[in-house]
Amino acid sequence: MKVFNRWDIEGIEVKDVGLKKYINLKPTLVPRSGGRYAKHQFHKSKMNIVERFMNKLMVPGHRGKKHIITSGKASGKTEIHYKITKKVFERIEAQTKKNPIEILVRAIENSASREEITQYQVGGIIVRRAVITSPQRRVDLALRNIVQATYRKSFGKKENMADALTNEIVAAYNNDASKSEAIKERERIERESEGAR
Repeated sequence: MKVFNRWDIEGIEVKDVGLKKYINLKPTLVPRSGGRYAKHQFHKSKMNIVERFMNKLMVPGHRGKKHIITSGKASGKTEIHYKITKKVFERIEAQTKKNPIEILVRAIENSASREEITQYQVGGIIVRRAVITSPQRRVDLALRNIVQATYRKSFGKKENMADALTNEIVAAYNNDASKSEAIKERERIERESEGAR
C-alpha cells in the first residue's frame, strides 16, 4: 500500500532512536483517520506521520492557548490540505529525486530540539533551567515549527503555500539554518538551554 497511491513507505527508517516509536510509518492509502486517535491522550503516535503533518497545516498559528499568527485562511476542508501536501510531495520528488516521505521524516528529525527551557519560582526569583524534551513533544514542535515558518513565508507574499512548504522541508532535510526557520529555531532553543544548564 502506498501513500497517495504513489509513494512507498517500505524501506524508510527513522534514524533517531528517541523518535522511533513516535513517527508512525504504517502504510495507508489516504492519510485521513477522521479523529479516531483524538479520543485517547497519547494515541496520536499511532497516526501516520503524513496525516499528523496535514493536521498541523489546518491551524499553523496555534501555540499554547493563543494564535500567534492568524490561522483564518488555513483552516477548512481536509481536501485543501490533502491537495497542498500532495503537491508539495510531487515538488520535493522533482527537486531531490528521492522519496518525499523519507525527506519529511529526515526534516522532522533534524528540526526536533532535544532540550528546551522551563521556568520555576524559587522564593522571589524566577529560575530558568534546561530540561530534556519528551519525544512526543519533539515531533509536535518540529511539525509546528516547519508549518509556522511556511505560513510566515507565504502569508500575504508572492510565494504560495506549496512552494514555501517545499523549500522549508528541503532546507530542514539539508539541515540548512540559513534557509530553514525550523532549524534556526531549534538551534536558538538549544543555545538558550545550554546557557541555562
